[in-house]
Amino acid sequence: MSAPAGQTLGLEMEMAVARRDDGASHPVDGYFARLARIKAGRGEAPDMARIDGRDVGLSVAAGESGLDNGFNLLETAFAPVAAAEGGLAELARRARRELEDAQLALEAEGATVLNVSEHPACTLDPGWYARVQVPRPIYRELVGHREWLHRVGIDAKAQNSPCTSVDVRQAARALNVVLGLAPASVALFANSPLESGRVTGFKENRLTVWDRMFRYSRYAGDHRLQRLPERPFADLGDYFRWMFGPGTASRCLPLAAEDGYKSAVGVYLQGGPSLSRFLASDGWPGLRTDTGGQVTIVPRGGHFEYSQFAHFLDARWRYRLAEPPALDELRAAWQRPGGIEDLYLRLGAAGYIEGRAPGAGFADAQLVEEAGRAVAATIVMAPSALQLGLMRNLGEAEALLREWGWLRLRDLRAEAMRHALDHDAVWALARDTLAVAEGGLADGERHWLDYARYAVDTRSTGADRLLRLWREREDDPDRLGAVCRARAVIPL
Repeated sequence: MSAPAGQTLGLEMEMAVARRDDGASHPVDGYFARLARIKAGRGEAPDMARIDGRDVGLSVAAGESGLDNGFNLLETAFAPVAAAEGGLAELARRARRELEDAQLALEAEGATVLNVSEHPACTLDPGWYARVQVPRPIYRELVGHREWLHRVGIDAKAQNSPCTSVDVRQAARALNVVLGLAPASVALFANSPLESGRVTGFKENRLTVWDRMFRYSRYAGDHRLQRLPERPFADLGDYFRWMFGPGTASRCLPLAAEDGYKSAVGVYLQGGPSLSRFLASDGWPGLRTDTGGQVTIVPRGGHFEYSQFAHFLDARWRYRLAEPPALDELRAAWQRPGGIEDLYLRLGAAGYIEGRAPGAGFADAQLVEEAGRAVAATIVMAPSALQLGLMRNLGEAEALLREWGWLRLRDLRAEAMRHALDHDAVWALARDTLAVAEGGLADGERHWLDYARYAVDTRSTGADRLLRLWREREDDPDRLGAVCRARAVIPL
């Protein structure tokens, strides 16, 4: 098995931060300045990012080190790695170096990255949210306008998101596979059984965040867009009709053509029309986000690309176009089967599947002791290897999807969140999915699935190991501190 020409791999790695002394969730302070010095000392050239005078990240050639929604949740988005550059092995090397840098930069704050996909005992109250959230302009829309309960994610709910490039002609097929087989990834990489210092009854409680965040949204369609539809997507046009069609409400759109995602100045469309309805119009009245003034915004083809982040399923197709589509061409292409694919091929689309099901997972002392150093060293890259193998073995992955059935798989997601590999059907799906993924990888790549194999063979996940630690220390007055020190990340 060889990689398709031009295929690249990326990774968005989220990291929960806690104090080493008492285990409390920790908002970083001075972290990025120290991280910049570490990277500069290695000959890199960090470019610092700031919001309202506060450091919120830095960029180097290898990627962007930043924050997710709060100062207590680090996020690194690695630059794509081509197969010719080393593929999985090179991405693993970069991830290990980033973890080493992060741990070194955190030492001065008495903090550490935790091997969890959600901090085990952090408050979700409004005061903590106001103190810890990153002051991004987009949150004014999400919280103030759309009325999302954004603070339910402020306890460092973290994921390990593999990003695998895909030809636009195969994008819908690959997306269906990663979405449909997501219960296997949820279970294999489950790592969040605790919330607010309590056992939740879920092995991957992190994924309850979307239902809770959107349940009382101003627009009912927001809640719908975090639930898998009743059938796979026929093509990209079908995918975008689901995302942007009737029953949904367009996100805030940029006032100027050059403004990008998370732009400070946008327009709220009056009446909450769907994006498809807006794009079919000659113009739509709206309110500016900066002044509240009335304005009429004229649809452009670029609004389509800009709005691609509108849903919160377990996977997304993310893309860039070399040039924006003409609106008339986009309207016509959207009506034809395969029309978006044809149009986007002409426009130089470069896209990838962003997997969102795997919880964050890292090596720690407990995992090294129980599974061995070699297995522990593969935990960060195992989700990337699993997704890569499925996408390289797309025909067999689709056959597996048909065998299990789309609606059955949709129902199994809830079982995977609650029970992980303790659920017999989820365990069987994880075995089947792992076998198909192994078939898509080359001989020298399959060892990156060792952690996933260990989880399947032992039916033990990061959540199970964390629950054992938590229960063993039930009477310890330093329970949280002891558990978090035991779960401190070891870069391997």
